[in-house]
Amino acid sequence: MAQKTIMVEGMTCEHCRSAVEGALSGLGGVSSANVNLDENKVDVEYDKSKVDESTMKEAIEDQGYDVKI
Repeated sequence: MAQKTIMVEGMTCEHCRSAVEGALSGLGGVSSANVNLDENKVDVEYDKSKVDESTMKEAIEDQGYDVKI
């Protein structure tokens, strides 16, 4: 399993946490997604053979948040 920290702008509340974690967890190959609202980041554990960083970025942006790589 690979691990990646993705910086995300615009997350401010529990709804934001739920939206981002849900979007990532719904992707095949993502085993965990944990948002840290205080640090504007999400830590993701995933299988590189099933999902890539651009797909995860797109899933977050589709929820209305800005990804900073």
